[in-house]
Amino acid sequence: MIKWTTVSRWLAPIVTLLLVSGCLPEEPEHPVPAAAEIEPHYVWEGPVNVEMSGNVAQVSVTVDPGDFARGGDLWAKAFPYIFIFSPGTQAAFDENPGLGGVRVLVRHPNGDVVSQALLSREVLTDLTWNRALNISKEAREHGTERPARMQDLVRWGEDHTEFEYNPTYIDNP
Repeated sequence: MIKWTTVSRWLAPIVTLLLVSGCLPEEPEHPVPAAAEIEPHYVWEGPVNVEMSGNVAQVSVTVDPGDFARGGDLWAKAFPYIFIFSPGTQAAFDENPGLGGVRVLVRHPNGDVVSQALLSREVLTDLTWNRALNISKEAREHGTERPARMQDLVRWGEDHTEFEYNPTYIDNP
């Protein structure tokens, strides 16, 4: 004869497991966007290419070397942040919950990566996004006559992204 205590020892954990697993909310699934969904967020006078690497959009922009010659290392460092801290990146994150990050690679026409930076989705809050957009706007609009604006952008970028500068093109990486 089977005792109730023996059955309850086996049955109680199974019932508990079934109840708990049925009561837990399911994690909503956010699909990773296609590169074609991200690309329209980035407009540039030169070539722009967007590829997905996992859930990170890799945005490659090719920059005229003359821009570096005029602006030097400061401009070479600032270029990825001009794209990252933009309304386009903010919109890409807002419209694509499955987008985990945006990496901008600034390329020389020969294909070399001059500078790059990765912004992960969770780094900026609404408040810091506003600050980032303002710093970037000031750098784009006034960076030529006021290089300190570009320096502010580079500092902000280095504080909020994972970045890398190619020492072949930038003397002070």
